[in-house]
Amino acid sequence: RKALQPASKAKHFCKAHAKVLRRVFLGLLGVAYLCYFIAACCLNFQRALALVVMTAVVVFFICWNIFKKHCGAKVLLLLHPVGKCFQKSWPWLKWLLWVALLAGLVVWLALDTGRNPEQLISLGGFCFLVLFLFAFSKHHRAVSWRAVFWGLGLEFLLGLFVLRTTPGTQAFQWLGDQVQYFLGYTTAGSSFVFGNTLIEEVFAFQTLPIIVFFSCVMSILYYLGVMQWLILKISWLLQISMGTTPTETLCVAGNIFVGQTEAPLLIRPYLADMTLSEIHAVMTGGFSTIAGSVMGAYISFGIDAASLIAASVMAAPCALAMAKLVYPEVEESKFKGKASVRLSSGEEQNILEAASNGAATSVGLVANIAANLIAFLAVLEFINAALRWIGAMVDIEGLTFQVICSYVLMPVAFLMGADWADSPLVAELLGIKIFLNEFVAYQQLATYKKNRLMGLEEWDGNRKQWISERAESIATFALCGFANLSSIGITLGGLTSMVPQRKGDFASVVLRALLTGMCVSMLNACLAGLLHVPTTVGDCTVFFSNTNFSSTSYTMYTCCKQLFASSVLQNGTLSFTGSWAEQAESVLWLTECCGSYNHTSCAG
Repeated sequence: RKALQPASKAKHFCKAHAKVLRRVFLGLLGVAYLCYFIAACCLNFQRALALVVMTAVVVFFICWNIFKKHCGAKVLLLLHPVGKCFQKSWPWLKWLLWVALLAGLVVWLALDTGRNPEQLISLGGFCFLVLFLFAFSKHHRAVSWRAVFWGLGLEFLLGLFVLRTTPGTQAFQWLGDQVQYFLGYTTAGSSFVFGNTLIEEVFAFQTLPIIVFFSCVMSILYYLGVMQWLILKISWLLQISMGTTPTETLCVAGNIFVGQTEAPLLIRPYLADMTLSEIHAVMTGGFSTIAGSVMGAYISFGIDAASLIAASVMAAPCALAMAKLVYPEVEESKFKGKASVRLSSGEEQNILEAASNGAATSVGLVANIAANLIAFLAVLEFINAALRWIGAMVDIEGLTFQVICSYVLMPVAFLMGADWADSPLVAELLGIKIFLNEFVAYQQLATYKKNRLMGLEEWDGNRKQWISERAESIATFALCGFANLSSIGITLGGLTSMVPQRKGDFASVVLRALLTGMCVSMLNACLAGLLHVPTTVGDCTVFFSNTNFSSTSYTMYTCCKQLFASSVLQNGTLSFTGSWAEQAESVLWLTECCGSYNHTSCAG
């Protein structure tokens, strides 16, 4: 007892002065970080720029929370008269605001599409899809147009910020690059377990370990409360703007980061009392987005990380908007007017258990993906063999599932903004995504992208080897969602296991939700087509002056095409037009281009 007395006294002292000790510890930690931050900025501010941004964001939210806690009530009291006046003026002010926004949008579209008229096709496709979903609405007169217009408006603003503004493009590109670097750390674990040869040559050992790593990281972030905080902030923004209930909004916001079966776990205690419209919104959110874990796998294929992140974020408001268009609320929700819902935290005792559980949970997902890939690709090959046999009976050569999809879905691909020449391949990818899954479709898209970047010929006989950069962007957004036939079973199984008594309700709305989820991804693709900015190759003469022609690339292909177009062969004499006529080395460059590509100019 005497030996334990000092420890007991120390324990009592710590309990009695817990608040003070906590503040002292946090103060020392803050001072230490401040010293580190100042040192990093003084040594190399450019290198420390990311640290400055992250610190500024954290400091802002800390200051905001302190301000809200101590001064929030006083500020609200001061602003009460202004709010009352605003409420009186809102009925006519609302219409004035809508007219101003609509006029601004029309003017912007007129100016923007004047330079690239093909963007109008994407705009037409966007309007067609919205009208198509309205035609399939369960209750046409009950549609909440506030939710629809706010959702589409937020989607458009996010797309405009990401695809058109320099800060947005740079921010998402930086974020995408960081995700790629981060996922690269998977190699340390997978190379130790499987060896370098396997992870370099075998798909399963190259891509699937990324899912394990990402799942582990997400589990740690959930344990620390980072994910809950982020989801709550996004759902708050969607809820106050669109007027949706907190349960459905929270679930759709969660779908940005987690899968279609994990997101409903956030609102599991409330599922039993949710209306059919809310359940439909929950399902639509799951079908419209992809999980963060599989996103890592798609990035490893070579799909643009910034586009995938943007597509997931843009899908959230659009999914809520279209869910309320297709299945409007006609019941009295128990959660209407409720400020927020509680988010349950994990049951793990420490961060190591959270990491272990996250890795262990992903094993089932990895096995499921591997099994589905084996099964679906085998079934696809069998279907193609059967179709080729059926086609051969009536002298139709090369009839496959992809060919059928390319014809059936070609108008949809064209409406999204793909060029007519690229539409069959984009339609083929859409068909694979809907009838098989998006994993296989993204693999095929990655092959097309790789062929383009390698500078292969666009056409190999009658077969197109790659699609344009614009079509790639449209396809990336169109494929970004779990809306495929196999997901129906996954969604029903996941929700029924949580609330078995509502199995009939889930089954009654799942097909509408699937259709809505498909259209949400297509609406995102239409926006990508509308807002796409073509990348310029630059000065080809400078490029040719600095290249050794030892390997091909997309830039070389584009410049060679420009050179071919400017060459004129008349009476056996070769000449050039435009800026190429002034270049003494144009003939040499043409010879080098003819070594890699075929053109009529090469015959001379």
